[in-house]
Amino acid sequence: MTKQEEYHHESSQSMDRHDHQEERHHDESTIQHEQQHPKGDNQGHHAHAGHGDMVEDFKKRFYVSLVLTIPILALSPMIQHFMGVDWRFGNDLYILFVLSSIVFFYGGWPFLTGGITELKEKNPGMMTLIALAITIAYTYSTVVVFGWDGNQLFWELATLVVIMLLGHWIEMRSILGASNALEQLVMLMPSEAHRLDEQNGVQDVPLAEIRNNDRVLVKPGEKIPVDGLIVEGKSTIDESMLTGESIPIDKAQGDEVIGGSVNKEGSLIVKVEKTGEASYLSQVIKMVKEAQESKSRTQDLTNRAAKWLFYMALAAGFATLFAWLALGYSFDTAIERMVTVMVIACPHALGLAAPLVVAVSTSISAKQGLLIRNRANFEGARNLDAVVFDKTGTLTHGEFGVTDIVPTGNYTDQEVLQLAAAIEQNSEHPIAAGIVNSAKEKGIPVGKVNDFESITGKGIQGQVEGRKVNVVSPGYVTSSKLSYNQQQFNKLSEEGKTVVFVLVEDRLAGMIALADIVRDTAREAVASLKEKGIHSIMLTGDNQKVANWVAKQVGIDEVYAEVLPNDKAHQIQQIKDAGRRVAMTGDGVNDAPALATADLGIAIGAGTDVAMETADVVLVRSNPNDVVSLIDLSKKTYRKLVQNLWWASGYNIFAIPLAAGVLAPWGVVVSPAIGAVFMSLSTIIVAINAKLLKA
Repeated sequence: MTKQEEYHHESSQSMDRHDHQEERHHDESTIQHEQQHPKGDNQGHHAHAGHGDMVEDFKKRFYVSLVLTIPILALSPMIQHFMGVDWRFGNDLYILFVLSSIVFFYGGWPFLTGGITELKEKNPGMMTLIALAITIAYTYSTVVVFGWDGNQLFWELATLVVIMLLGHWIEMRSILGASNALEQLVMLMPSEAHRLDEQNGVQDVPLAEIRNNDRVLVKPGEKIPVDGLIVEGKSTIDESMLTGESIPIDKAQGDEVIGGSVNKEGSLIVKVEKTGEASYLSQVIKMVKEAQESKSRTQDLTNRAAKWLFYMALAAGFATLFAWLALGYSFDTAIERMVTVMVIACPHALGLAAPLVVAVSTSISAKQGLLIRNRANFEGARNLDAVVFDKTGTLTHGEFGVTDIVPTGNYTDQEVLQLAAAIEQNSEHPIAAGIVNSAKEKGIPVGKVNDFESITGKGIQGQVEGRKVNVVSPGYVTSSKLSYNQQQFNKLSEEGKTVVFVLVEDRLAGMIALADIVRDTAREAVASLKEKGIHSIMLTGDNQKVANWVAKQVGIDEVYAEVLPNDKAHQIQQIKDAGRRVAMTGDGVNDAPALATADLGIAIGAGTDVAMETADVVLVRSNPNDVVSLIDLSKKTYRKLVQNLWWASGYNIFAIPLAAGVLAPWGVVVSPAIGAVFMSLSTIIVAINAKLLKA
C-alpha cells in the first residue's frame, strides 16, 4: 500500500469496513461444504456445450425433414386428390414409404425417445402426444401400403414432424439454455500460483497443487489464488465482485484475503488457509449449484395442455373404434375412423403456440434491453409481489462520486473541489478518481500540481498555483487539532459517506464527502413498483450506514446490510417461505446464490458474467427501471400464451368429435384432408395472434 492510500485507511468508514471484514471471515469458518473442483467446472461446461449441440441437432433434423416432406406431399394420393391432380405412377407408394420412414425415424426420433421418457416417469406431455400421433400414422400408413384397405397418412406424419421440430428449434434458440454459471465462477480463479519454497524461491505451480500452510506470492494486478492470511506486504484489495464491498479495502500483515479478489497494488506473501471445498468461492459455487437444482420443475402450460390432449386422444380414439364397430361397420372402417381421430388430435398448433409467443416476446424484450434466459421463470414474473435489490452496481453505479462539499472561510464549493482534484489527479485510488471525475462533470478546470508527494500520516501534498495544498483524512485533522464543523462531519459519516479534508497552507479550506452514486433510474423503479403494489427490499454486503443512506435516497424501507452470499440466499428463501413471490436483482458473484434461489433472478448487464449466467433475465442497459418493464412484458406474454393455447386446443375440441363421426348419422364425415384444413387454419391463427404481441 502506498503512502497515499494510508490516509484513506484512517477514516472511520474504512475502520467499519475492516471490522466487518473480520466478522465475515469468522462466520465463514463455520460453513461446511462438499468438494466442487473440478467437478462443478466440468458439469457447467458440458451442460452449456450440450445445449448448443441440441439446438444444432434440432436444426439439422428440421431441414432434412422439411426437404423430404415436399416429395411426400407430392406423392400422397390424398393430397393429389385434394388438389385435383393425378401424379401417380408405378411403385410410387413404396417410394413414399421409404421417404416417410426416414422422416419418422430421423426427424421423429427426439419425440419418440422423449415420449418413452415421459411414460417412464408416468407424466405424459407434449413429447408423448407427438410420439403417439406419428407412431399411429406411420404404423397404419405402412400396413395400408403393404395391403391393408384404407388411406395412408404419411403426409400427416411428415407435416407434424416438421412443425414440431420447428417449434422446438424456435423455442430453444429463444432461450440461452443451460447455465454455465459454475464454469464462470471457477474461471474467476487463476490457473497457477507463485508458490514460495523454504529459500523464498518462486515456483509457478497449478492451483490444484497448492496445500494449506503453503506460502504464495501475489504480484500487483494479479488475482489472489487462495483464501489465506497476509504474512508480508501491504496492498489495496478489490473484493467487490465477491463480497459486494463497494470500494477496495486496504490490507496489511495479519489480514485475511479471499481467492478470486484482485490485488490492486503492492506485492503480498499469503499463507494458504483454505483450498478446494473450504474456500470462499467454492462455497458460492456450492450454493449456486444447489439453488439451481432445487428450482421448481413444474410443467408449463403447454405440457399440461398436451397431457390432457393425450388422454383425450386415447379416449376418443378407442371410443370411436368401439362405437363404429357397435354400429355394425367393418373393422377396416372403424380402424380408419380411430386413426383419423388420433392423428387429427396431433397438436400442430399447440406445438407452435408457446414457441411463437416466446420468439416474439424475446424479440420485443431484446429491443427493450431485456435478455430472457429462463422462459418459465420470466412468465412467472407476472405474479411477483416483492423485488430484492442488491446495492452496489444495481441501485448505485458502483463507483465513488462527490455528494457534498462543505467549504470553510472564504472558499467556495468549486474552489474546494478544484484544489482537491488538482492534488488527486495523478492517483488511481477510488476516492481520488471520484473527486477528479466530479470536477470534470461539473466542467471545473483541473490545475497543474507541482512537488507532489505522499506523506505517511498526512495524506497527500502538492503545490497548486504556488500554494501548498493537502488532502487528508479525518484522523490527521483531529491529531493536528484543526477546528471543523463536527456536527456536519458526523452527519455525513452517519450516512456512510467517506469524508476527506482539503487544507491550503495548513489551514482548513473545506470537507468533501464521497459515496457510491445512486442511479436516478433506481428511484423511478422503486416508485413504479410501489404503484403496482410490489414491495422493494435492499440486500447488500456493504456496511449498514452506506446501505441506509442509499435506501433513503431511492425510497426503500426494508434494508438488510453486511450480508454474506450464503445469507443472501437464505434471506431470499425466508421471503419466499413467508408466501411472497420474489425477484432478486444483482450484479456480483456474491449475488449468484440469491439469484438462483429467487423465483426470478435478474442480473444487471454491467455486472459479472457469473451473475448473468445464473440469472433468468439480464438487464442489458443496467437500468433498474427495466425491472418494471420486465414485469409488464411478462403479464402481456402470459396473456398472449393463454390465448394461443385456447386457439390451439379449440381446434382439437372442435375437430376430434367431427373426426369421430358424431355427425355421421346426418351424412357428415370429416375426412383427414378436411381435418388438415382445420389444422392449418388453427396454426395460422396461432401465428398471427403471436405476432400481435406488443411491448
